[in-house]
Amino acid sequence: MQYRTLGRTGVQVSTLVLGAMNFGKLGRTGQDEVTAIVDAALEGGINLIDTADMYSQGESEEMVGRAIAGRRDDIVLATKAGMPMGDERNHRGSSRRWLVTELDNSLRRLGVDHVDLYQIHRWDPTTSDEETLSALTDLQRAGKIRYFGSSTFPAYRIVQAEWAAREHHLSRYVTEQPSYSILQRGIETHVLPVTEQYGLGVLAWSPLASGWLSGAVRAGREITTSRSTLLPERFDTALAANQARMDAVEHLAKVADEAGLTMIQLALGFVTAHPAVTSAIIGPRTIEHLHSQLAAADTVLSADVLDAIDAIVAPGVDLAAHEKFDTPPALLDSALRRR
Repeated sequence: MQYRTLGRTGVQVSTLVLGAMNFGKLGRTGQDEVTAIVDAALEGGINLIDTADMYSQGESEEMVGRAIAGRRDDIVLATKAGMPMGDERNHRGSSRRWLVTELDNSLRRLGVDHVDLYQIHRWDPTTSDEETLSALTDLQRAGKIRYFGSSTFPAYRIVQAEWAAREHHLSRYVTEQPSYSILQRGIETHVLPVTEQYGLGVLAWSPLASGWLSGAVRAGREITTSRSTLLPERFDTALAANQARMDAVEHLAKVADEAGLTMIQLALGFVTAHPAVTSAIIGPRTIEHLHSQLAAADTVLSADVLDAIDAIVAPGVDLAAHEKFDTPPALLDSALRRR
């Protein structure tokens, strides 16, 4: 396992992060398997675990809490807030009212007195940066969080938050958690230059592109992955974007074979090769998934392999831009583009 400094915090974290989205009802992963996955991940050198309040509506945090009991100090623990937690209209977003309440809920579910990294799950257009940053700064000063970060923020919102922190003399985001993979490279154009400029750590999620780069999705085979069952429209090759992904996967498989790598090693090695990226978040649903992903922990891609990837999916290109979560709202809703 390799380790890198998380932004400018001085905290050393593994280049692979254990993501806990599949723990609980969503991934149908029970407590015994969760504990086994956490045990194996720590043994394999992973020291950062990332979860969120909304993963299976709190169940993931509860499972992580049970799995890390007795060894909290050896783990960099991260969670997120901001996505809806039920139907109540104020049980979401990044207002002071909700963040103060929901952090206490997360700490209770995790069974800890603080988290190392508290992340705003999505940019909340209804709440000012000053409101959110002042609440996070107060929670940091109270000792309930050590650092805080953003997740899937558009580049211009990262910049705005940095300036708001400076203007109002508040603590600032120290990390960003964007979606990034060989098939979704758009953040190379805007987000990653900004995170480098401001010294933010980057924890990349979906480095296997929802399973497209796991080796289980190939042309001529029935697609039966867990994610394809949940989101069949993302794997329907009758759609042009999905066929483009399948074509890319077939070319990438040849690159991996010629380099003596698995598709997982190629995919994770690509993400962690970018100098702006600190770590790639893996989200194993089973212990077998974890072992196949841990095999990529020390993968370093050669310049020739990286050049071959660039020739298949050009730098800065998203093959499925409609699946991105950082698109400005006016591009999705025509009413926001009309006077």
